[in-house]
Amino acid sequence: MQKKTEEQGRMLGEDHLPEEFLQETKRLLGSRYGEDDYRLFLQSYQEEARAGLRLNRRKLPNLSLPAGPEQEAWGLQPVPWAEGGYYYGPEKKPARHPYYYAGLYYIQEPSAMIPASILPVSPGERVLDLCAAPGGKATQLGAKLGGRGVLYANDISSSRAKGLLKNLELFGIPNMFVTSVGPDELLDVFPESFDKILIDAPCSGGGMFRREPSMVKSFQEKGPAAYVPVQKELLEKGAKMLKAGGYLVYSTCTFSEKENEGVILDFLAEHEEFEAEAPQIPGRGQNGEADMEQLGLRDGVGLREAIRVWPHCAAGEGHFAVLLHKKGEDKRSSPSHGHAHLCKRAERDSWRKELPSWAAAFFREVSDGFGSGTLLCRDNQLYLLPEGEPLHRKLRYVRTGLLLGARSRAGKFEPSQALAMALAKEEYTSTVSIPSYDSRAVKYLKGETVELDGLAARGDADWMLVCIDGFPVGWGKRSGSSLKNKYYPGWRWQ
Repeated sequence: MQKKTEEQGRMLGEDHLPEEFLQETKRLLGSRYGEDDYRLFLQSYQEEARAGLRLNRRKLPNLSLPAGPEQEAWGLQPVPWAEGGYYYGPEKKPARHPYYYAGLYYIQEPSAMIPASILPVSPGERVLDLCAAPGGKATQLGAKLGGRGVLYANDISSSRAKGLLKNLELFGIPNMFVTSVGPDELLDVFPESFDKILIDAPCSGGGMFRREPSMVKSFQEKGPAAYVPVQKELLEKGAKMLKAGGYLVYSTCTFSEKENEGVILDFLAEHEEFEAEAPQIPGRGQNGEADMEQLGLRDGVGLREAIRVWPHCAAGEGHFAVLLHKKGEDKRSSPSHGHAHLCKRAERDSWRKELPSWAAAFFREVSDGFGSGTLLCRDNQLYLLPEGEPLHRKLRYVRTGLLLGARSRAGKFEPSQALAMALAKEEYTSTVSIPSYDSRAVKYLKGETVELDGLAARGDADWMLVCIDGFPVGWGKRSGSSLKNKYYPGWRWQ
């Protein structure tokens, strides 16, 4: 590991960084903070990038992992600008632990936690993540919604959108649509429709050179100027999809003033209905700019409300984020805003009355309080759509709501992997829990048959919800003293 770090440090010396990048960075730091800052910035490229993970509030409401020797060995230290965000120690591999497969956390670069952290999302709202893949920020927004309202997670690349879907399902986010369309197509369907919008725009990537040295070549081939028109278009279209009174976060992982303050200042000059606001750092009270300074987060160039992360000032990679407020008050009613969490129990469970006969028996094993929305049956597959959210022909969907399961060739219901991840252990009658330290936890995640001897099991339903330390990871079918593995093949431990 040490040898790899030294090689990476040599590769990221001053001689290996693009000249355009070095000149602009020297100008930005030197003109605002002094020559010493530029020297410290270059030195930071000889240091190892910090690794982080962010806990899943849906599955861990107290934002703490179950106590255990392995988790203690990770050396978790809080990321100061993200609730539930933690740095973990070098050479540790939390992605190779069963808890990762239970959706308890997302592996995320620490500064990338900022944009979704400062977007003030509340349960029941309609939220759009316009450039959502691979899903780090989308899972953070979905967890903030707490299963109420709706998250639209979009990425124009269909292949990337499939990876986005996996991460959302792994996190157990039920109230979402994953789409793969351009901003024009979304705007046609959703003018002034969202309470909150996140635009993590494609960029030249200068802030990620230390973490991903391969991005240096991409920067040299395109450079910041190539991205500005795309960024401006995304911001323009996003602004038109935002309701009056709503909030929008624009972010990039680059230092470029053209792609950051330049894009925002041009936008604000043309849109008097928008204003930049100093964001509130979660868990830091109400003193936005003072908190930023205390945490080593610097303000933008000519835009004090913006956040800039410099790797020699804060423990993260280069990042830019600004919170924009659309002035005014929304006068229109929203189909889902504030509805899902106010409806009565009878309304929450009304979708069960629409279940086809081949699925009804299974859902008698699922708690009455689970889920709300509209049932959709398409091609023998069942989906639970967020309440009041219709499907639109103009959109290309990768997933519509929560996939509950499908009808098998034998005419019986087979529950989906997504349903397992969306359930809590207490919401299904028949469960088996494997300790995370037990070798059978990894055996199950590899798709192997698991012996039930000595495991805590309850219920007598045909399908069993398999849990690790009480957290659902998938399905199995009881077969005598063993469990026939039904873990989704595409997610198996490799």
